[in-house]
Amino acid sequence: MNPYSLYYEFDRQAWSGLPATAPLRITMEEFEQLKGLNDKVPFQEVEEIYLPLTRFLDLLVENARTLHRTSASFLQNGAEPVPFIIGIAGSVAVGKSTTARLLQLLLSRCSEYRNVELITTDGFLFPNRVLEERGLMKRKGFPESYDIKKLLRFIRDIKAGKPVVHAPVYSHLSYDIVSDEVETIRQPDILIVEGINVLQVGKQSQVFVSDFFDYSIYVDAKEEDIEQWYVERFRMLRETAFLNPKSYFHRFAELHGEELVATASGIWRDINAVNLHENILPTKGRAKMILEKGASHAVQRVFVRK
Repeated sequence: MNPYSLYYEFDRQAWSGLPATAPLRITMEEFEQLKGLNDKVPFQEVEEIYLPLTRFLDLLVENARTLHRTSASFLQNGAEPVPFIIGIAGSVAVGKSTTARLLQLLLSRCSEYRNVELITTDGFLFPNRVLEERGLMKRKGFPESYDIKKLLRFIRDIKAGKPVVHAPVYSHLSYDIVSDEVETIRQPDILIVEGINVLQVGKQSQVFVSDFFDYSIYVDAKEEDIEQWYVERFRMLRETAFLNPKSYFHRFAELHGEELVATASGIWRDINAVNLHENILPTKGRAKMILEKGASHAVQRVFVRK
């Protein structure tokens, strides 16, 4: 280990040996429901990786609340606690959603009164009609395909303690924003924001989404492993969601064998790999924690910013 690295480094054994004082409060059934499609993470991942992680985040949340109370007392403003915001970033198909959902459940059970909400940035993509007008349908997921101003307003309102904040809803079936539906967030204790773009910076604004985060996590893996997971997920979707005539990707339902693999690999190579190298991977060093996964989907190393 480099003593002058920006991160403390833990292998799986060292991380799992950290004190996770809270008991295991998730069943096998709940775990299976929370896992993403094709995510083969074993149940022991909860005990060895996510319980120490939950305990660590719980300490950060409580310390932030203590600091807030002390500051409010000094400033004599009697301010209410503001939500603790956690950003989770990483490539398409790397398992961010599973990480986010597990943390939402486990953090909500750290305290009887803790309200933990989860939002994905998919809802802040521009509607397909706007992307088509701008010629961006093949750039969906790239920075320019998101309504960053709307996302920033949402995060700012949450952090400001606004009583009720609405977020747009995205349908993976129609591959588009659901125009007549919103998700309502009411002053959560913790908000988890998951998306490939949450640590990105750009020229669109001098204020970035990550400016409002109290903590950030990057889920990492070797690119060849992520590509394989993407192709496997594509194959499983062809056998499930793509069969629905209402699915945007219904046209792929007839693909089989080598043609299916070639199509999925082509999409990965031409779109997702480009986005990974140009926009996502460069943000890894901005994260305060990196979860490095192996080919089995299990976390092998954890890096914690000093």
